[in-house]
Amino acid sequence: MGDLFQAAGLDKVGPRPLADRLRPAKLADVVGQDHLLGPEGTLSRMLATRTLGSLVFWGPPGTGKTTVARLLADATDLHFEQISAIFSGVADLKKVFEAARARRLTGRGTLLFVDEIHRFNRAQQDSFLPVMEDGTITLVGATTENPSFELNAALLSRAHVMVFHSLGVEAIGKLLAKAEEVEGKPLPLDEEARAALVRMADGDGRASLTLAEDVWRAAREGEVFDAARLQEVVQRRAPIYDKSQDGHYNLISALHKSIRGSDPDAALYWMSRMLDAGEDPLYVARRLIRMAVEDIGLADPQALVQANAARDAYQMLGSPEGELALAQAAVYLATAPKSNGVYVAYKAAMRAAKQNGSLLPPKHILNAPTKLMKTEGYGEGYEYDHDAPEGFSGQDYFPEAIGRQTFYDPPERGFEREIRKRLDYWARLRRERGG
Repeated sequence: MGDLFQAAGLDKVGPRPLADRLRPAKLADVVGQDHLLGPEGTLSRMLATRTLGSLVFWGPPGTGKTTVARLLADATDLHFEQISAIFSGVADLKKVFEAARARRLTGRGTLLFVDEIHRFNRAQQDSFLPVMEDGTITLVGATTENPSFELNAALLSRAHVMVFHSLGVEAIGKLLAKAEEVEGKPLPLDEEARAALVRMADGDGRASLTLAEDVWRAAREGEVFDAARLQEVVQRRAPIYDKSQDGHYNLISALHKSIRGSDPDAALYWMSRMLDAGEDPLYVARRLIRMAVEDIGLADPQALVQANAARDAYQMLGSPEGELALAQAAVYLATAPKSNGVYVAYKAAMRAAKQNGSLLPPKHILNAPTKLMKTEGYGEGYEYDHDAPEGFSGQDYFPEAIGRQTFYDPPERGFEREIRKRLDYWARLRRERGG
């Protein structure tokens, strides 16, 4: 049987993926995280002073979080224990904690690495606090989600957050060169295809090595792939984008801020990124409508018309024709004059409404359908604006208890220049008439 395994190039435990075979043996071999592991890196400084505390590693997949945790345990002579929040529950945690306490009695500490720690609920996260505080474990949690949103404040206050960056072109290039060295042969790719493979990895070191394995498996003797052939062989790795998590909110934030910043090119790029990753175009349309009223408003009243029309056009045409209407709306919004005047006014009015309780309108603007209400002064003194000079009576319409307020302050941009002129004109008439 052993001969059969050897003949097939396998050992008895099966083949090891390239990413596993290239896992760094020491911290200095980790690529792409010099801000943590370089000579002046945060983790390097901690190790130099032997003051390693509990940590949270935050970063995208394939950036070395698990590897660094394992190597930290080796560097500090701690027992390395690994669990995943996806497959572990309270009973598993209790067993791990009990083993760590027993180990501590023998003079050996435990580095507990918890992958996907954000998957634990609040109670499970709280269970770490006592064993972190008494030194039973040094916790290293890994998460691809923003810890500020996903982890308890109590846990975060006891741990340092270390941000892992996506691997750049140089770092991915080093990994591929190391893979060629280990395999003893070059990747059968021309220069353009090699650059395309790096882009396909999307900053994920593990993915780059998996793609490299796929290339070696597919290539015949002497064959060299160009970029088009590479795409056929490995297909295209989907961009990192989770429609319910950080990737989703990061890209819609980028689109919103690009439009607010009057950059149509950036707006088109981020919208294309979302659509390419499978985002629902109607979600994009809804967000464009929101941007039209929040960031443009009455500076260009046509912005909302354009955004609504783009949504209707997409619903009429469907995909892929309808996306062009969304692109047109995005460009229109990005190039429109900007104003948050109505947005700010609405928030100010809402605060006033909540703070002042159930105040009645002034009696002169209340209808008086009954004799009793007329007797009580309802409607008394009301001036019908259409009968007043300039169609403007200048009466006060606020509750007497709070007096006249100013919420809307249109800037001197776009159509709101005209609105400001009207408001200034009415304010002058109001002063002249003693309103």
